Amino acid sequence: MTRSTISFLRRGQRVDIANPDPKATLLDWLRLEERSTGTKEGCAEGDCGACTVVLARERDGQLVYEPVNACILLLGQADGADVITIEDLAEKGELHKIQSAMVEHHGSQCGFCTPGIVMSLFALYHEGKASVDRPDVNEALSGNLCRCTGYTPIVKAALQALADPATDQFDAKAEETLEAFKQFRQLEDVFVGNDEAFFAAPAAESSLAYLIQKYPDATLIAGATDVGLWITKGLMPLKRLIWLGRIKGLAAIEETELTLSFGAGVTHQMAMPRLAALDTDFGELARRFGSRQVRASGTVVGNIANGSPIGDWPPAFIALGASVELRNGFSNRSVPLEEFFIAYKQQNREPGEYIRRITLSKPGPNDHIRLFKVTKRRDEDISSVMAAFRITVEDGLISQARIAFGGMAGIPKRASAAEAAIIGLPIKDISTWRAGAEGLTADFSPLSDHRASAEYRMRVARNLVIKALAEIAGVPSSSTRISGLREVSHAAE
Repeated sequence: MTRSTISFLRRGQRVDIANPDPKATLLDWLRLEERSTGTKEGCAEGDCGACTVVLARERDGQLVYEPVNACILLLGQADGADVITIEDLAEKGELHKIQSAMVEHHGSQCGFCTPGIVMSLFALYHEGKASVDRPDVNEALSGNLCRCTGYTPIVKAALQALADPATDQFDAKAEETLEAFKQFRQLEDVFVGNDEAFFAAPAAESSLAYLIQKYPDATLIAGATDVGLWITKGLMPLKRLIWLGRIKGLAAIEETELTLSFGAGVTHQMAMPRLAALDTDFGELARRFGSRQVRASGTVVGNIANGSPIGDWPPAFIALGASVELRNGFSNRSVPLEEFFIAYKQQNREPGEYIRRITLSKPGPNDHIRLFKVTKRRDEDISSVMAAFRITVEDGLISQARIAFGGMAGIPKRASAAEAAIIGLPIKDISTWRAGAEGLTADFSPLSDHRASAEYRMRVARNLVIKALAEIAGVPSSSTRISGLREVSHAAE
């Protein structure tokens, strides 16, 4: 069956929207159509968090509350969810405990950012943690900017409000909300519009394959954390949009003894614990990947399909020997990730093909992983240089090496010359580290842009090769990580 409306819950009632602009954002609908103007537009690109709302969805029989940037989330992506905004938190004239704590601790001045901050904390409140500490709050607010109040009173308010498990009106109505979700039939496709302009959300991969074959020029969206900016900043007149978010099979995570696979619908937040289990560096990279809002919407495969030369996952996954599974109609093929990127914004992908899955090879017992994200700020920033290392050491010698960089070329690229320069050499020899660093000159000719100069990029990359190998060799003074500095700063507080 096919439904011709975008449908979601709003304050316990079903909302059906029949003829929206396919590229309409959730924020525009809330402010301009419903006139719920508590949610603000700040940056219009998912950075400041003023537009944060929460989507509640059923996942494995439980309600999951996730913050999203309504300014870049398409209206159609709210289909099947319970849309919760700042106006919904108070009950019978009484403020929600998060709102009351913000008032008590003077957590707001001009107030423009406050609704988004409260909604981010509301999502954390419903995360189900037994206890919430300052690092939890800081991470939850990594996608929310406040330039008036300062964060200390906000964090104090959060720690007070989130000291006890969630016991609000939403928790009390959880079973009622889950029952209401049943009216959104999971097996029905959504197609709103006509052949010229539409928003489609197929429920099965077979429907997706059919749509792509029929409309090869359609734009595929998963989290829209990049496509949303095409609309709000690039003002691109997108007319045919296909959202992957209703296909449950694409949200699958599969794991074997040797491999880990993510379907095209797996978000960064869903993937985070599995990646962290591979290595602590993967966990830290996942945490710094973006804000909680970005991680809740954006997908792992979307970061690959985007083809950005400064994406964080591509070099990290190339280092793990990842491969992508491509589907065209009803035929599949597999391509090593390092061969998927051809040139800037050019990929080894035929018309009508899409990435349905990425599979990583798990590190072995003799493998050492090092990931370095170099940015101008700690949280939610685009990399100037991203470096990834998988170094295999046996009997003190480097037997295998996979090194990849982002930000050093027009594509995420493997550093083959640097690898060849160190294989067979002793890991503890400083000349080995220097040989690897020197090899980069044959691998890359980086460009200068507003994020970094070519000279800076090459110097940083060379230093990261030395740093990675020194850490693996066990040099004590080589381990200087932001995660460690963060732990020290929290202890000092």
